[in-house]
Amino acid sequence: MGSRNCIIGATGYIGKNLAYFLNEKGESISCYDLSDTGSEPWMNHRALDMTDLEAVRELDLDYDFIYFFAGLTGTSQGFDDVQRYNDVNVLGLSNLLTCMREKDSKARILFPSTRLVYKGVAQTPLAENAEKEPKTIYALNKLTCESLLQMYSQVFDINYTVFRICVPYGYLLPEGYSYGTIGFFMSKASKKEDISLFGDGELRRTFTHVADICMAMYKASYIALTNKNIYNIGGENLSLKEAANIVAHKYGVGLSYVDWPEMALKIESGDTIFDDTKLKDAIGNYLNYKLNTAKL
Repeated sequence: MGSRNCIIGATGYIGKNLAYFLNEKGESISCYDLSDTGSEPWMNHRALDMTDLEAVRELDLDYDFIYFFAGLTGTSQGFDDVQRYNDVNVLGLSNLLTCMREKDSKARILFPSTRLVYKGVAQTPLAENAEKEPKTIYALNKLTCESLLQMYSQVFDINYTVFRICVPYGYLLPEGYSYGTIGFFMSKASKKEDISLFGDGELRRTFTHVADICMAMYKASYIALTNKNIYNIGGENLSLKEAANIVAHKYGVGLSYVDWPEMALKIESGDTIFDDTKLKDAIGNYLNYKLNTAKL
């Protein structure tokens, strides 16, 4: 479609897959990350520290879309390094918003949020207005960033779309890897070790292939209705046990069950199943992958 795209945090899991996706679509991309290593030649990749306001002021904001994927992920790790999490996850976005305000940028920020902002409800799909209960510094950072985007949009007419992502997996690049939950399952299974689950493994999540995540963001970016809005990205509703069994079957291993570690139990949000009706109403179907048939 010929848009000008900037990806900040382009060497991370979703960022790099999105860069590949947009490049394959023939879109113009400029990629930035804290380091200038770990990229492919076609990524047009440069180093940028988003916590350095003066460095961010040098960023060319003449883009149609700015995908903001820079940040630290993690669960309990944030409690041990609160300042760094706040700087990287919140200050970085604040600096971008400051510069967009100063330059009167009309680019639209595409921002990935997380399932961890929600208070989970057993066996119940969560719509975007469901109750929030962040239990980690990372989750609080994401919810704060959502509020920052809404605030700057209301006061300074900044354009944005937030996409809440539950459990991503899979890859688009010729040589890639699965991230997070499925990545952990595969790491165990590829070593011919049984996949371990906390408790009974019956907690439920929405699992989404990274290709479907990229397609959702891509399609939504071109639709005016999705501007200044928040969306859940959908996928398959599976228990952790069901997902682990799919991976275990492919590798010929079994499952094992262990007691919940104290910290993990304290920060566990429960079932997080996404209702993506709002997104489907806006962009139509975008889901094409299933865990049991996808390359992992």
